Amino acid sequence: MTILTTKDGVDLYYKDWGQGRPIVLIHGWPLNADMWDYQADKLVDQGFRVVSYDRRGFGRSSQPGTGYDYDTFADDLAALLEHLDLDNAVLVGFSMGGGEVARYMSRHGGKRVGKAVLVSAVTPYLLKDESNPDGVDGSVFDGFIADLEKDRPAFLASFGKQFYGVGLLNFSISSDYLAWTQNLALQASLRSTIACVKAFSTTDFRADMKAFTVPTLVIHGTKDATVPFEVSGEKAAKLIAGAHLKTYEGAPHGLHHTEQERLTTDLAAFARV
Repeated sequence: MTILTTKDGVDLYYKDWGQGRPIVLIHGWPLNADMWDYQADKLVDQGFRVVSYDRRGFGRSSQPGTGYDYDTFADDLAALLEHLDLDNAVLVGFSMGGGEVARYMSRHGGKRVGKAVLVSAVTPYLLKDESNPDGVDGSVFDGFIADLEKDRPAFLASFGKQFYGVGLLNFSISSDYLAWTQNLALQASLRSTIACVKAFSTTDFRADMKAFTVPTLVIHGTKDATVPFEVSGEKAAKLIAGAHLKTYEGAPHGLHHTEQERLTTDLAAFARV
């Protein structure tokens, strides 16, 4: 397998396909790099070099007991870009992965990055508090953790339906795809899965938004029940100077599948300009 070992001894699994301008695809919670396979396959055919990787604690990467914070995640991303000597890269962060992009831009000064894309991303700040009254109540994330501890497979089965908007009149998803998604999620450790709920729900990326000095595209579904558009995509686009917001009307959270052709086309067009 293609493995990068970080300075703190964590093995990160990655895929490196194709040649051309590099596009780095960063997966969401609680999945792994395989969620991007459709986009990666098509983007390689269109002349791009596509890199995706399993976040520490997920998929085929190591499952350490600590290190599930966004400074560490950003350092892991920096190590991968350095290891593969990627330049003028397009960073694409989905959901939780949008936080990696944001923290990398501020913590590492956007080194090696030419463009950035936030897809259904948790940025700029999810948690409801006095400074963010429109955010998501903390009890929602506490419920995630309690259900994960009680019966992780059952929680993931239910969460997967919300993730892909099952039940919306304009979309249906196969039970086979839902089962495959659940299997990806179950490859992670329970500890990393829970720790990442705490990380993406409580990390405030509003200051990081100022570090986006490259062309940035924000893509978000207007019916995202997992990371609400009004809390995240809409606000992120306003906070990032010059960002372009592209809304997918009526689309749920899991755009990589429900809008797979449209998303792939939009990523390719943005990366080419």
